[in-house]
Amino acid sequence: MKIAVVGTGYVGLVTGTCFAESGVVVTCVDNDKEKIRHLQDGSVPIYEPGLESMIRKNVEKKRLFFTSKLKEALAGTEVVFIAVGTPPGDDGGADLKHVLSVAKEIGSSITRYIVVVTKSTVPAGTSEKIRKVIHDQLDKRKSKIKFDMASNPEFLKEGAAVEDFLKPERIVIGIDNEKTGEIMKRLYMPFVLNNHPIIFMDIISAEITKYAANSMLATRISFINEIANLCDILGADINHVRKGIGSDSRIGGKFLYPGSGYGGSCFPKDVKAIIKTAYDHGYELKVIKAVEMANQYQKNVIFNKISKFFNKKLKKKTIGIWGLSFKPKTDDIRESSSLYLIEKLLKEGAVIKAYDPAAMNEARRQLGRRITYASDPYEALKDSDAMVLMTEWSEFHLPDFKKMAGIMKGKVIFDGRNIYDPAEIKKIGFKYFGIGRR
Repeated sequence: MKIAVVGTGYVGLVTGTCFAESGVVVTCVDNDKEKIRHLQDGSVPIYEPGLESMIRKNVEKKRLFFTSKLKEALAGTEVVFIAVGTPPGDDGGADLKHVLSVAKEIGSSITRYIVVVTKSTVPAGTSEKIRKVIHDQLDKRKSKIKFDMASNPEFLKEGAAVEDFLKPERIVIGIDNEKTGEIMKRLYMPFVLNNHPIIFMDIISAEITKYAANSMLATRISFINEIANLCDILGADINHVRKGIGSDSRIGGKFLYPGSGYGGSCFPKDVKAIIKTAYDHGYELKVIKAVEMANQYQKNVIFNKISKFFNKKLKKKTIGIWGLSFKPKTDDIRESSSLYLIEKLLKEGAVIKAYDPAAMNEARRQLGRRITYASDPYEALKDSDAMVLMTEWSEFHLPDFKKMAGIMKGKVIFDGRNIYDPAEIKKIGFKYFGIGRR
């Protein structure tokens, strides 16, 4: 089987590589010629565990190819996935210009029947827009070539995307005829041998499913953050509360970890987009709007604790920060709570020294020379007035607190992910501030 994947960003590259791993011949397409050249040379533009070695293996086995020419990639292809970016527009809605541009090129290039699959996260109704654009191009060519549409939203977690694709909990596919369903079932068969289901549904329901899933997860995060903030006020411990409610089978324990607000490429964008979709159709998503407001508040919680501790006198205070990416096992800093905090601290005149195992280069592109980039975690703490943990990388979980006490000027730790034991830290002489912990 031969397929094409348009877009070599996070979703497209993982999708194409994992299909190649199953024996499919895959051509990944991107109009960024320099990126394509780097991929052809074996250089991977994103940090994702296991991806680089898998790309190299499948390139060597001639199952994975990269090109900037979509027409070339479509030759002999049965399925083409659209996996380009849908960045938020000024009004919060998803910007579909890249998606529709690809659709136009598909319509002007196909020479045989093909299934066009929307993999990008798009608002409900986008597949019909794609269908119309392709039809318009075929009409201009006076061509009667047939094609079908499908929606196949991705549910990949950054840092575990390869594993998620190869061993999915479920695969959601929106279709409008049996022929398309059979083609997609054949393509995905190697990934459901573990008995996890392929869930077929209508196309518009599949499009909504992606936004609904991310909005639900964002809701759980904002909910537990709000309860943690109440614990701070009342003197309760959120860890006890979290375990107490998580043991209820109707609730469960996943995504009930308080922190400094959610970030990344999906949750913030998708929450805004589903709010905008509802608004465009005359409906207000009150709960999800509240989730967005709560998350924006949460991103200020650690800053407020730091500011209060230093009596709002942050000028020339040196703050050592551990973690820049929005979550562990990725170099993605989009909507990162850490970078949000850094910007606020810099505005108050603080001096920032930071370390992250993967996201240093990405942070340099955004922050430039306004902060100091440490070569290891302890270098970031030398002569610092405070330490702030913002991303729970595994190497941060068991640090040498005695060493930290010896090199830091101030003895205070702000734990933005609640990964440390307050009692242990206090024994060594540190003051400790978590989120919702006594």
